Amino acid sequence: MIEQDTVKLLRECDAGVKMGVQSINEVLDRVKAPGMKKALRACRAEHETLGTEIQRALSRFQDEGKEPNPVVSGMSWMKTEAMLMMKENDDAAIADLMTDGCNMGVKSLNRYLNQYKAADERSKDITKRLIHLEQALAEQMREYL
Repeated sequence: MIEQDTVKLLRECDAGVKMGVQSINEVLDRVKAPGMKKALRACRAEHETLGTEIQRALSRFQDEGKEPNPVVSGMSWMKTEAMLMMKENDDAAIADLMTDGCNMGVKSLNRYLNQYKAADERSKDITKRLIHLEQALAEQMREYL
């Protein structure tokens, strides 16, 4: 049970990290505020570092991880494009989108922490660090809303 929950929790973290990097990449070229661009780049780098750690942990279980749900990814992309077409201030719209994405990530990751209670402490720690990373980015985005 521990191994099964550990792998499932790590898979969800893997998908979450990939979704976060993908979302940042979708908007980064449109960001005008230097501070916002810097925060997004730093967060992307931290996601990528955590993603590498997750991949190493998954490889111990001979698991390749999990890709983000293609429907969710597509819906996210469509929402991003629609919001940015309708808004005059791209930075505020991007901050809004990133905040929503971070909040959804935090909610999902907490749900998975509760669902996979038997996961090992290392995978729970990774999940908590990813939650903290998402919370920190949402907080940084507030000044651009």
